[in-house]
Amino acid sequence: MTVIGFRKGTAFDGDRPNWDGTGPRPLGWAAWYPAVGEPPKDEPAREGWFSNPCVARDAAIDRTEQPYPLVLLSHGSGGSASNLAWLAHHLAGNGFVVLAVNHHGHTGAEPYRAEGFLCLWERARDLSVLLDSQDWLQALQVQVDMDRIFTGGFSAGAYTTLLLAGAIAKFSQFDPANPFRGSNRGPLEFPTVADEIPSLLESSTVFRESWARVSHSYRDDRFKAFLPLAPARSVLCFDEESLGRIDRPVLVATGGSDKIAPVKQCSQWLCDRIDRAQLETISGAGHYIFLPEPTEKGLKEQPQFFSDSPGVDRKSVHDHVADLALALFKGPC
Repeated sequence: MTVIGFRKGTAFDGDRPNWDGTGPRPLGWAAWYPAVGEPPKDEPAREGWFSNPCVARDAAIDRTEQPYPLVLLSHGSGGSASNLAWLAHHLAGNGFVVLAVNHHGHTGAEPYRAEGFLCLWERARDLSVLLDSQDWLQALQVQVDMDRIFTGGFSAGAYTTLLLAGAIAKFSQFDPANPFRGSNRGPLEFPTVADEIPSLLESSTVFRESWARVSHSYRDDRFKAFLPLAPARSVLCFDEESLGRIDRPVLVATGGSDKIAPVKQCSQWLCDRIDRAQLETISGAGHYIFLPEPTEKGLKEQPQFFSDSPGVDRKSVHDHVADLALALFKGPC
């Protein structure tokens, strides 16, 4: 039985300030990896909404198989690095090192910031900068196979992975100039975020500089394949010609009953414009099927995240998608 190690830390991007402008942008990270030692004993689910697999915290990495392939993961809007632990655990059990990041201002690991919800393109640079960081490499004492680096993400994290693949945004999702904005003023986690734009443009140099970077290219050719999970309406802000230039494998997985990001409007729209994209639609599944299984507390307090349709088993969906991820990341690029 493979022992799955787990470690957390924080790196910093010295080229971008935090949203307050008081220091460098923080990159809180979590890593899962093949480890040495005894498998952890089953332990009761921690307090909180999510029930995640057991891990050997701060265990030493198994160095016999180095260098390791690497997968970087990006959480959804307002989420955290641990939200894709089910996928990370499965990949680590099959010989990958997996690294996930908390996106500053857009993560539940810290107070929400309107800037983080509005400037989604900064998330792509988080992964590229973390890939360059020595912080986690030294903490894990790991060697990475630079020819086998991949990425995946859920919802806003799917948007992040597509930026790294070469998609270029034309608008922020809630920019008044965005023709696909619709009537919503913000997402579930920050429903009035669009109302913050005028004051931020007036008062925040950090925000203005980020806002001006919306249509920069964040393509990173070190990533060889991409796994967008439940891409949401933010992807409609992409320039269609940029999607046509994506030349590496993309596997889009989404729920067939997703009401937040309907298949035809989001996932199918993407796959129709990306030559090397494949679409996996999971019948009956909703948007939040890609979040972890719930604790009793989570099911009671946040049923909208965990109440799956009859006949849809969240663990079975996770296992299926994790197997698809393995095939994608082990296949030819």
